[in-house]
Formats: sequence, C-alpha cells, structure tokens
Amino acid sequence: MAIKVLLFVIGGKSYPMLWNSYVTSPRQWLNIWDQWDFGYYQKIAEFGYSGEDGSIAFYPLFPWLIRLVVSISGSYLAAALIVSGIACFVAAILLRRLVQLDYASSVAMRSVWFFLIFPTAYFLHVGYSESLFLALALASILAARIDRWWLAGLLGAFCWMSRAAGAILVPTLAVEAAQQYCGKRRWNWQWFWIAIIPAGFAVYLVINWHVSGNPFAFLQTRRVSFEQSFASPLVGIRQAIRAHYPSANEAEMVGVQELCFVALGFICTILSWIKLRPLYAMWITGTWILSTSVSFFRSMPRYTLTMFPIFILFALLGRNRFWFGALTVWSLLFFALFAVLFARGEWAF
Repeated sequence: MAIKVLLFVIGGKSYPMLWNSYVTSPRQWLNIWDQWDFGYYQKIAEFGYSGEDGSIAFYPLFPWLIRLVVSISGSYLAAALIVSGIACFVAAILLRRLVQLDYASSVAMRSVWFFLIFPTAYFLHVGYSESLFLALALASILAARIDRWWLAGLLGAFCWMSRAAGAILVPTLAVEAAQQYCGKRRWNWQWFWIAIIPAGFAVYLVINWHVSGNPFAFLQTRRVSFEQSFASPLVGIRQAIRAHYPSANEAEMVGVQELCFVALGFICTILSWIKLRPLYAMWITGTWILSTSVSFFRSMPRYTLTMFPIFILFALLGRNRFWFGALTVWSLLFFALFAVLFARGEWAF
C-alpha cells in the first residue's frame, strides 16, 4: 500500500517539477494513469469487442472484471485501478507463500520486495492486466504444489483468459507433475486437470470468431495494428540493434532498455535451471521465448515483470548485503524514472 501511495504521489508531483504543468484536481490525478493500452481495455469493457479498432488483440478477463466493478466505482479507470490493486495484493501474498514452500521466510519476503519494486512494477497498480495475470498464475502454481490439481486447472484456464502467456502454465504444471511422479513413483489421475487450462484460450477464440468470423483474427490484428508477428528471437534482437530511431528517447526506451531486459530474462532463464525448482525454470523459459519470438520487441521490460522466478533469484542473491543494496537501488531508481514517464504519456513499455 505504501508503494501504491508513493507511486500516485510521484506521478502527480512530477508534473510541476518536470513539465511545468499542475495536476489540480483528484480527477486529473486519476486521469494521468489513463495511458496506452488502458484505452483498449476501457473500450472492451464499455462497448465490447470490435474487429476494426484493434481491441481483439486483448484477452477478455480483465475488461470483463472492469465492467463488473464499474457499477460500484462509476468510472472505468477507477474500476481498473481497483481490479489491479486487489490482484496485486493477492499476487504478493501468493508469491510469498509459494516461495516459502522451498525456502526460508526471509527469502520469501525478499522475493516479494523485489517483485513490488521491480522497474516496471507500476504496471501492477495501473489499468493493465499484469497483476491479474500474475495473481492467477501464482495461484494455479501454488494449487499444484499443494496437490489441489482441480483448482490449478481452473485457475489456469482463467489465467489464459487474461493473457496469452497463460499457455505457459500447461508445460509448467506438466513439469511439476513429472517431478512429483519421479519423487513418489505413483500416478495421480488429478494431473489430468491440466487439460482444462486451454479452455480459457477457447473462450478467446470463440470471441474472435463471433466478432470477425475468424477464430485467429487476433494474429492479423497484431501484425497490422501492433507491427508484430512470430519470428526467431534473433530477428527481434537484430531489429532492436540496427533500427534507426528519430529521437534519443526512442533509441533508449525502444532500443537499449528493451535489449537490457531481454538479456536479463535470458540470464535468469539459464540460472533458473541451475538454482530453482524445474517448474519455475519452465515458467521463465516459456515466458521468455513467447515474449521474444516476435519480429519487433515491444514492452519486454513489462513482460519481464511476469517472469516471477527472477525475484526468487534476486532474493537468493540478496542474501549478500552488497547485492541486496545494489538490486534495490537499481530497481527503485528505474521504477521512479519509468513511472514518471508513463504518467506523462511517454512510451514506458
């Protein structure tokens, strides 16, 4: 809650300090967080999907929850902040409980600390689906770890209904099932609950079909509206390195920072197979591959936020006071910088 309050304060206070423009009313203070993708979520929540405005590229669960809450809040933006805020709170608790299954409480708490101050963690508090997606993913994985496989499958279906990366739960939970089998040498029929996870994607395909007559219309929308198509990660890396940007801001944010977080995810992917439980390694590997297998990198720092095993690795490294301090300072400095840029409407992933 303290981080949330400080985030909103720094967003409002950055206006007179950096752009000579005041935020003079509570409504204006709220509206500075109405940026970028939230416009699509609001359109879906208010009017439903359309095949003409690019909204079909966004998964339905988050805007549906916004529409459910707006009857109480009276504002679509306020409803989105409420949904994200509750999901962020739940995700933090679930991450702590999940890490505590394998490590000491101190490691679990440091994991949550690095999760909440990650440079793009402001997306957990604004009108984006990251916090909802992470809450559902963490809940599904935790349910699998404690042998509630029916719940893991159900939550996994909702997770895939919130973001495309929900697909990674299928191999992730399959790896966990394989590890449990190797440990107990006993078959568990409840593992078949993993098979219901794609039901969330099926809902999304039905929406595509209903709106455009093509269940895979979202692929065309991503190519046309967002200039992205499937490609080798090397294609995106070459594009980020060789592209000529019209301004220093674009060169830094669209070029350098995208590459830095691609590299961070790749390094942590390798380390996860050495240091962490296999299901965590599977999750970060699948998420990194899915996020980078595009012709043009867009929002990699934000997607890296969903690679939650990174925070376990940070917590393990943070046993050393020097690395704890270094990671904390790096996180907080870039958290503040990116959040201020986002609140202004600049490109910040």
